[in-house]
Amino acid sequence: MSDAPRLHPGVIADAATVALEHVPVEADQVVAGAPTTGHLVLDDDGGRTVGVWEMSVGAMRDVEADEVFVVLAGAATMEFEHPHASPIVLRPGSVVRLESGMRTIWTVRQTLRKVYVSP
Repeated sequence: MSDAPRLHPGVIADAATVALEHVPVEADQVVAGAPTTGHLVLDDDGGRTVGVWEMSVGAMRDVEADEVFVVLAGAATMEFEHPHASPIVLRPGSVVRLESGMRTIWTVRQTLRKVYVSP
């Protein structure tokens, strides 16, 4: 039997309000402010992961994994250092696909919460 979290069919998880424990962003990733992040895996069946991720106000660099996410709350801008692309504005309802290895800068103006699915 696996210890991985598992959402059972027909069971609801409230991703908008679930409590997340935040930790400071690593110093070498901080671009501005003192951002923190929180994360909770809701379902992990080995083939894909569904989770909730949140970032407080500030800016940080990150290297992305393959995922699709939907913004539930907050306001931010996401810049792409590699591959270079135009920045995107994130707000509730934004749906974004990221590929492994993309280098990004997240600038959060209002605490950002997303639900993501990663293969």
